[in-house]
Amino acid sequence: NGPIVAGQRAQAERTITMPIKVGDTLPNTTFRVMTAEGPKPKPSEEVFKGRKVVLFAVPGAFTPTCSKNHLPGFVKNASAIKAKGIDAIAVTAVNDPFVMAAWKDAAGSDDIEFLADGSADFAKAVGLELDASAGGLGIRSKRYCMVVDDGVVKSLAIEDVPGKADVSGADALLKSL
Repeated sequence: NGPIVAGQRAQAERTITMPIKVGDTLPNTTFRVMTAEGPKPKPSEEVFKGRKVVLFAVPGAFTPTCSKNHLPGFVKNASAIKAKGIDAIAVTAVNDPFVMAAWKDAAGSDDIEFLADGSADFAKAVGLELDASAGGLGIRSKRYCMVVDDGVVKSLAIEDVPGKADVSGADALLKSL
């Protein structure tokens, strides 16, 4: 009886997070960002409250599609995106703040906020985690782009394949704004 009850309890305690959708409010989680004093926590509410933010997510910093396609499009189009009434552009990845800071330096852009989601807390909370364990990458974030207005999702484009940045890229976003 013990093992069955324990198994049933574990099953009951497991929560299934449905992917976030347009109209939903983002959950409160904490990112990590690099500062002059080192890594610091940054609550998601601080990122989104009172602002219109484009948030795009990538499976991993320095990975081919992320570094050669997804991020460069947002760096190149940051001014055009902000001219459409966007207050900030942010990128998140399941990487630590040191890697995200190095990726920011490599990109050469101060127009984008780099938000480390090292334990995939945000990715899991919005139901957009990606299990890339088969490729040795563990739990990551799906590739997507969303427009968030004061914490509420106004648009969301999720890639069907991690190696593509078509519907979630800067060009597609610009056309939708």
